[in-house]
Amino acid sequence: MCGIVGYVGSQDSLPILLEGLRRLEYRGYDSAGVAILNGGGLSVQKAAGKIAVLEALLDGSRPRGSLGIAHTRWATHGEPTTVNAHPHVDCKGNIAVVHNGIIENYVTVKKKLEQEGHRFTTDTDTEVIAHLIEKYFEGNLERAVALALQHLTGTYGIAVIARDDPSKIVGARHGSPLVVGICDSEYVLASDVSAIIRHTNQVVYLDDGEMVTLTPSGIHTTTIREETVSKRVETVDWELDMIEKAGFPHFMLKEIFEQPQSLRNTLRGRLIVEEGTARLGGLNMSPAELRAITRVVITACGTSWHAGMIGEYMIEELARIPVEVEYASEFRYRNPILEPGTLVLVISQSGETADTLAAMREAKRRGARVLGFCNVVGSTIARESDGGVYIHAGPEIGVASTKAFTSQVAALALLTLYLGRLGELSSELGAELARELELLPEKLERILAGAERVKAIARAYAHHNNFLYLGRGYNFPVALEGALKLKEISYIHAEGYPAAEMKHGPIALIDQNMPVVFICTQDSAYEKVLSNMEEVRARRGKIIAIASEGDDHVATKADHVIYIPKTLGPLTPLLAVLPLQLLAYHIAVERGCDVDQPRNLAKSVTVE
Repeated sequence: MCGIVGYVGSQDSLPILLEGLRRLEYRGYDSAGVAILNGGGLSVQKAAGKIAVLEALLDGSRPRGSLGIAHTRWATHGEPTTVNAHPHVDCKGNIAVVHNGIIENYVTVKKKLEQEGHRFTTDTDTEVIAHLIEKYFEGNLERAVALALQHLTGTYGIAVIARDDPSKIVGARHGSPLVVGICDSEYVLASDVSAIIRHTNQVVYLDDGEMVTLTPSGIHTTTIREETVSKRVETVDWELDMIEKAGFPHFMLKEIFEQPQSLRNTLRGRLIVEEGTARLGGLNMSPAELRAITRVVITACGTSWHAGMIGEYMIEELARIPVEVEYASEFRYRNPILEPGTLVLVISQSGETADTLAAMREAKRRGARVLGFCNVVGSTIARESDGGVYIHAGPEIGVASTKAFTSQVAALALLTLYLGRLGELSSELGAELARELELLPEKLERILAGAERVKAIARAYAHHNNFLYLGRGYNFPVALEGALKLKEISYIHAEGYPAAEMKHGPIALIDQNMPVVFICTQDSAYEKVLSNMEEVRARRGKIIAIASEGDDHVATKADHVIYIPKTLGPLTPLLAVLPLQLLAYHIAVERGCDVDQPRNLAKSVTVE
């Protein structure tokens, strides 16, 4: 949540800061602000609303200076007003701070500082950081930051500048990501590489408990206890055009249409079709260690949790290993049982999701082996897990996840294939699964070729305010994901259920004003789902069906049918979810919603 960018070098910092904020706006868009050191003092400008509001404000007064910090906010403490926008300053207007995260003990710290004479002007937790640094500032900014941070409890990624120590930016992290981009005699500090990639692909990732000082002459990293830390410079393999819209009206639509290629990238070099298995070099586990697994626990949040549910079904059916799927936000607090032989999988697109990261650390503390499934190379989960699988979906800017979901499911299918072949899965069935995985990108392209059909259906149903999504087996998590997508970007109330559960309560909601989306592919539950459709028809509900190509019978039950190519049951979610993503997208557009930046949401949830 929220976006941080800082710049120090020889150029005018404001254009660089604003461009960085635009790249980070998907992480938060309630308010924005900049602080620039211009030689004569500290200039702070901020505004409620999106970055365009701040830019309009700055058109009348553009501060100049070669060092500055900026922030785009997703509000936690205090409403999204200009006063509560970052940066926040101390009593003297000497120090400016931008902050991602939550300071849990801010009330106690604030009361103590007020007793000492400090004057607070905002409702935020962040302001205490500026005043604590003011308390300890004696001319050396990094020393003051280090002392201040030792009094804070919670999570933070911060960037700090000071009028009276004007040649440096000090950054620090604990639970909220920060990365430094290294150019020639100029440096960019950001909460996400998307704000850096225009300038350089050479980066340094901070770990928890670390600080960095950026000056025109270089960077210096330490712990918050001021012990020097040696950091490795890493190369980011993203290109700038990967985070542009490329002619699409929204990032979400672009990312939906990127799924054939993102799926190819996930699978590339990992399938061994002739042997019916997969190659996963990052697991850091021997075949003997993998055969010794007696139980798998998958923990994740939101869309990643739905991918984990599909992984549960696949691993249990094909690898014959018991699996449990846990919400990461609950896992860490319920004293989970992780006996020897348990493998924990943590799934997070960003690799920075606070709840998932905490669940991973809890599992490791209890002695479990942990594998991370994430998209962002160099992310905290990628660095701290015992091994894992990069999904290689490429940058995902749209807040509502699309291509990351399909790549997560594909990566779980690869793990299933590998584990299954180490156990009882036959080479024949393994080869069939591998061949079908190879064919999926082309089948996704066939679905996308019929996207206009989904757009027409969306237009017919965009005025409804309640939807029900139903599926069975592998298609139940798809129903959950379809409902989540609609909720996220169109603000329509939508519920996902196992189709058989409809009659245990939700059927009371069904009438002519309740559209029901069925995932009704020709699998082992097909006849049962058709019966559920009849139950809806008898109550005058409107039915949209996702069905297998060639199934003419389902059209006699549904008001609208969207066909998808046939595939193996475990892989059906990879195809069935695509029209649901398109349906949610086009309904949101019809309703005039901000698809890429839906209200109250942010891309990377780095607070509890």
